[in-house]
Amino acid sequence: MINDVLIDAEDRMKKSAGSKQHEFATIRTGRATPSLLSNIKVSYYGSIVPLKQVANVAAPDPRLLVVQVFDKNAVSEVDKAIRAADLGLNPQIEGNLLRLPVPQLNEERRKDLVKYAHKIAEEGKVAIRNIRRDCNEMLKELQKDKEISEDQEHTALDKIQKLTDKYIIAMDEMYKNKEIEILEE
Repeated sequence: MINDVLIDAEDRMKKSAGSKQHEFATIRTGRATPSLLSNIKVSYYGSIVPLKQVANVAAPDPRLLVVQVFDKNAVSEVDKAIRAADLGLNPQIEGNLLRLPVPQLNEERRKDLVKYAHKIAEEGKVAIRNIRRDCNEMLKELQKDKEISEDQEHTALDKIQKLTDKYIIAMDEMYKNKEIEILEE
């Protein structure tokens, strides 16, 4: 029973950290990365689909993204979706190809992005602490129902706290790395 709670806690914390890692990847830095466009949805023949289903995204150099649209009829929809995403990118259309020059970030925009990254990190920490709280309540319930002893409960609570600390530190690391990436020229 205790192992089930611990496995559940680790699994949920890992998923939460992975989710936040993905969110960090979508924050625009001064460098071109295909993940900048990973959240963009395109209207394609009446359906809303992810950009990756209608186009291939590549970053041939640090200041340029290239979007190769599979269907010539979808080029204008891809263009609209990228402009609507408000990433500060202005596509240049060349047949089935969209070139997206990634402009340098100004100091104010960098500070805004750092604040946004901090918000994502804090949300991740709150999620991890909520998982800890849920698991602690499960353990207390098991002890109350006499399914585990007090000693087993205390040992399990310590393990849950160590897991929590591990993932909080990981969240801080992700934030620090993203902050450095945003602030470097």
